[in-house]
Amino acid sequence: MTWNLYDRLLASAGSDQSISIERESGATLTYADLSAISGRLAGFLASIGVGPDHRVAAKVEKSVEAIALYLATLRAGATYLPLNTAYTAAETEYFVRDAQPTLIVCDPREAADLRAIAAKAGGRVETLDQYGKGSLVDAAAGRPTNFDTVPRNKDDLAAILYTSGTTGRSKGAMLTHGNLVSNALTLVEQWRYSRNDVLIHALPIYHIHGLFVACNVTLAARSRILFMPKFDAEQILAAMARSTVLMGVPTFYVRLLQSPSLNARTTAHMRLFVAGSAPLLADTHRAWKEKTGHEILERYGMTETGMIASNPYEGARIPGSVGRPLPAVEVRITDPETGNKLSTDEVGMIEVKGPNVFSGYWNMPEKTAAEFRADGFFITGDLGKLDRSSYLYIVGRGKDLIITGGFNVYPKEIEAEIDAIPGVSESAVVGVPHADFGEGVTAAVVRTPGATVDERAILDALSGRLAKFKQPKRVIFVDTLPRNAMGKVQKNLLRERFGNLYSIKVG
Repeated sequence: MTWNLYDRLLASAGSDQSISIERESGATLTYADLSAISGRLAGFLASIGVGPDHRVAAKVEKSVEAIALYLATLRAGATYLPLNTAYTAAETEYFVRDAQPTLIVCDPREAADLRAIAAKAGGRVETLDQYGKGSLVDAAAGRPTNFDTVPRNKDDLAAILYTSGTTGRSKGAMLTHGNLVSNALTLVEQWRYSRNDVLIHALPIYHIHGLFVACNVTLAARSRILFMPKFDAEQILAAMARSTVLMGVPTFYVRLLQSPSLNARTTAHMRLFVAGSAPLLADTHRAWKEKTGHEILERYGMTETGMIASNPYEGARIPGSVGRPLPAVEVRITDPETGNKLSTDEVGMIEVKGPNVFSGYWNMPEKTAAEFRADGFFITGDLGKLDRSSYLYIVGRGKDLIITGGFNVYPKEIEAEIDAIPGVSESAVVGVPHADFGEGVTAAVVRTPGATVDERAILDALSGRLAKFKQPKRVIFVDTLPRNAMGKVQKNLLRERFGNLYSIKVG
């Protein structure tokens, strides 16, 4: 057996009659069915010349056939490139121009625009809609279901995932078969996955969480996936009676907590709730346990590394912590300026090394070199600390660090204090230009429905709980915090919005 991820996950799937995926309609596919569909698609890919050193871009709505395309790309030995469906034509053109995919699969409604873009890069376009229909499936119909998976080595590319590009242009993280295999098999063991599990899948599949964690782990264990096109709180709650696992972003859990249907009885059949892609508030962790009796398992990962750390399946799941480093993964905390290793409980840059860490950024050798230490550790850009029990705590992104009056301020500390104030639903703290302090600590706050808490009340509440240099210069109330598709607060948008806040006198 080679290192090809498909072989490692599904080599014997062709004879497996257990259910792999259940569609929203209730129709099911066995593992043998999934093998057959991906085999036909792989045959089509090979027929148009797609193989090793080729890339397949997919900008498609969530469907079972989209998962089959991902598997088919692996089987053909090519590199899979998932694209966010929210990208504009201009954004998509950048990715196509940069990655030069041989094939681009898109929604039929975007076919005309994508063909014009693909023509400039020498690529071909096929279509696939949210119902699994389109020219791609038509072209593969009637082809043999058997396909000899192309052997791949540990260090061969399996996928390129572009980072969100909040600072500078997006970077394509190159993930190898070895990266994805190691992460999937480690998580199966760490989270006690088995054939008896049923995953509620309501995440998008163009992101590492929904595709490489949720799908890869479930397929590796030969478990069942309940495929939902998007998040729907009541639909998810109804599915819990016949499911065992939910993977979601923190926003999932916040919204589920608002449902009167959520209780210990509703969740009695579930064994595992996993949160990631954005910080989970300690209050959400505690509220979930109070209401359901379950503790959410928070984990930590990123596009370039897959999963890095996880709270334990058995053992203390500490609110506010993302758990311990996974087996074979090394984590250290360093001084952001000098690179020197820091001691226990000291806040610094999180660096990571292990079989999960990507091989570099596509077409960016200088950027790749800048992000790795000489001893192979990857500089994540996240700030955090390790406690005496080796539990990791994330303080924020390095670029979110606020330097005000010469002092370093970590936004998460302030956000935790603000979020604890009655009448506050959530907050985000950023630094924006300030003539006197360099950066002014600024808080964007969302009130709970019906609350009347104002700026003065929040500033008064913080005055005895935070050092003066940490206290916000201003508190701005907003209806919602801007988030990306995975629920991460887009602080760059807040910095842009409040960029001129201190350029005028506030009376």
